[in-house]
Parts: sequence; C-alpha cells; structure tokens
Amino acid sequence: MQIKLFTISILVLCTAIPAAAQTSTPVTTNNGTPPQTTSQPLPSAPVPSTVPLRSTQPSAVLGVPGAVPPVQQLPNTLTDIPLVSPNAPTLTLAQAEQAALAHNPRVTIARLTALAEGQVIREQRAAELPTISGNLTAVGADDGSRITAGALNNPVLYERAAAGVTLNQLLTDFGRTRNLIGAAKLRSQAADSTLLATRNDIVFAIDEAFYRALGAQALIQVASQTVQSRQATANQIQALTSARLRSNLDLNFANAALAQAQLILLDARNQSVTALASLAALLGDDTGQGYRLVDETPSTPQPAPLEVAPLVKMAFASRPDLVSLKQQAEAAHKFATAEHDVILPTVNALGAVGDAPWHASQITTAPYGAAGVNVNIPIFNGFLFTARAEEARLRAGAADAQVLALRDAITRDVTSTVLQAQSNFNRIAVAQQLSDQADSALKLAQTRYDLGLSSIVELNQAQLLQIQAQIELQNARYAYQGSLSAIRYQTAQ
Repeated sequence: MQIKLFTISILVLCTAIPAAAQTSTPVTTNNGTPPQTTSQPLPSAPVPSTVPLRSTQPSAVLGVPGAVPPVQQLPNTLTDIPLVSPNAPTLTLAQAEQAALAHNPRVTIARLTALAEGQVIREQRAAELPTISGNLTAVGADDGSRITAGALNNPVLYERAAAGVTLNQLLTDFGRTRNLIGAAKLRSQAADSTLLATRNDIVFAIDEAFYRALGAQALIQVASQTVQSRQATANQIQALTSARLRSNLDLNFANAALAQAQLILLDARNQSVTALASLAALLGDDTGQGYRLVDETPSTPQPAPLEVAPLVKMAFASRPDLVSLKQQAEAAHKFATAEHDVILPTVNALGAVGDAPWHASQITTAPYGAAGVNVNIPIFNGFLFTARAEEARLRAGAADAQVLALRDAITRDVTSTVLQAQSNFNRIAVAQQLSDQADSALKLAQTRYDLGLSSIVELNQAQLLQIQAQIELQNARYAYQGSLSAIRYQTAQ
C-alpha cells in the first residue's frame, strides 16, 4: 500500500511540475490580456481546448467539484445513421456489371447506332435493284397547243387519260455502287465494334466505382474504430485530469486527436456517398434505394503481371476500339475509291408500258410500250467530282493516322497500367508491414503513457501513424484490384 501511495504521489508531482512551468512564461489569452504568472499548479478550470467542449457543469464529472468538462462527442447523429438501409438489396461486382450493361443509356445509344448503320447498307444496295413506279396521268389541253417556253423541246399537248408503269435498272457504274456498299458494310461493322468497346467502357467504369465504394466503406470502418479508440483514450485522460493526475494540455491533445478522427470519419462517409452515387448513375438507377455491396476481394490477391509486351500484343489484336478505327479506315478507303469512280459513265436500262383508254384523236394507238438504254457521261461540272475524290482520299489518310495514334496510346496505357499494378501489389505488402509496426508502436506508446514515461505527444503521434497505416493498407488493397480491372480493360479480356 505504501508503494502504491508513493507511486501516486510521484505521478501527481510529475503532472504538477510541467503545469507550473507552463504558466511561468507570460502568454496571451484569447481576449488578448496576459494572464497572471504563478508558480502554483493551475486551477481546476480548464484552458480553452483545441476542440470546443460541451457546456456541462464541472461537478457532473465523476462527482469532483471543479472538474474539467467532458470530452466532446460528434455534433450530430449523422455518423450513427447507416449510409445504406439494412434492408437494401445486396450487390456483387458481377451483378453490377450485368445491370449496367442492361440499363446504362450509353449501351443503348451504341446499340441503336449500330442498328442504324446496318440500314445504310440497304440504302446503298438499293441502287443495284430496279426502280419501278406507276403513273396515272390525265391532261386537258387546247387542240394543237404546245409548250413553247421553258425548255428546248416543244412537245405537243393532247387530251388524254392514261395509266402506265416505268422501270429504271442500273446496268453498271463501273464499281462505284459496289464500293459504296462495301464502305457501308465496314461502317456497320465498325459500329458493332464500337458497341463492344462501349460495353467494355461501362464494365471498367463499374469496376472502378465498385472498388472505390468498397474502399470508402473500409475507410469508414477504420475511422469508426479510430473514433471509438480515441474516445476511450479521451475519456480516460478526462478522468485523470479531473483527479489531478494529468494536465489540461493532455486533455487538449486528446480532444484534438478525437476531433481529427471524427473529421476522418466524416470525410470517409462523404467519399462513400459520392462513390455510391456514381455507381448508381452507371447502373441507370434513379430510385436512390442504395445497395449493400458484397466485398469479394481475395485476402491474398494474385500477383501482378511482369511482362508488358505480350499484353500489348494482346491489346492490338483484341481492343474493340482499335478494331473499330481500322474498319472505319477501310471504309474511308472504299468511299474514296467510290468518289474517284464518280467520273465514270453510268449505264441504265429504261422501260415503260401503259394504256390510254381515253385520248385525243391525234393519238392513234392507245396502248404503248418502249424500252431503251441510257448512258450518262459526266463531262464537266466545275471540278466538283475531282474535289470530292480528293476530300475522300485525305479523310482516308486521316483515318489511317488515327489508327496509328491509338496504337501508340494503347502501348503507353498498357505499359503504365502494368507498372501501376506492380507498384500497387508491392504497396499491399509494405502497407501491411507498416500497419503491423504502427499497431505495435501504438501499444508501446499507450503503455508508456499510462506509466507516465512519455508525453501525450508521443501517444498522439503513434495514433496518427496507426490510422495512416490502416488507410494506406485499405487504399492499396482496392487500388490493386482497380489496377487488375484496368489491365483487363486495356487488353479487352
């Protein structure tokens, strides 16, 4: 018992001496007036804390008259309200990808665009098919009258009522229509490839948003545990301060550490809300119901790929956006050939047949029928066709350059993504080691502080190191999963 009383006396003296030393130097208070200098221990009234304290009567704390106010809790109950309802549906990564592909508007736009490009093929192919039209004609005219203005010909007008059919069939335009059809087919295939690229974009965006939301939820758990731990520490120091075993400075540091943890918790909740909102937008969900995400991240992730060259080769062969650009370039060359062939003649077969049951006497034969061939030879139109051919050739060259530019970008992106994945994989091990060391350091710092062998500053530094290490570990885990998803996206796997 004597040893215990002696130990308590030593702790009281160690607390009182630094407190007296703090008041030996004049300082300026909040209202700008210097306090009185004294060599006695500080009175029981607390100094202004870094974090404002609740307005609680001092006597309400541990029943000690003149005790300092209790440590501050969060100013509202928002952190006690779950971000997602416990009754919200669960959502795995695979389910999120399927839902996004089914409901995301970008996929719908790409699909409808691909269907529209398919109809262009039929539009171009129509030029090779015959054109048949029916005609019903009734004319009332003065006998012997002619159209004498507006044209070089001077046809005679006869009263008649007739019906007939005309036919126009393209015989040949020396390959121009065939090239136009080929260009339309390639553009349709390019639209299909663009649809596949859009689907890959949506899947990659879903993966990023999903892992970002999981990371934010993990940070919430880390921050919540940190708040609880620092709340317990602050409560302990509150009791020791009320018992004159710790100084108000220790209580201020404890309150500051608690407020810091509370800010980290609030930031983590904000990040989680933002990530869940982004995920819902990608899913095409405007109900705002929220989802309970299922974390399927493996505890031991697979190592990052080491070789870049095979992945670049795989990307060149599989990337749908690159395939789309190649098909568009081929379509541009087909169209350039068609525009060059526009200067060639066009040969059409014409035919007409019909009957005029009521007609003027000048028309001696009521039924009629005729067939012929028309050759249209372009001679001069102000260099229009030449300019069109040159424009198409230049655009085809630009399309080839776009393919080369995308190949360079793919090489760069695959290389940087693989290197980033390797870095994130190594960060997991380093962050785990840092977290283990930080936990050991915090336990040691807490023990030293409880025994009065260190100051509150050392304990706060250990607490700060621990939460930073835990945050780094969670960020590294989900960043690596995002890197693996990026590799799958870059290589179209």
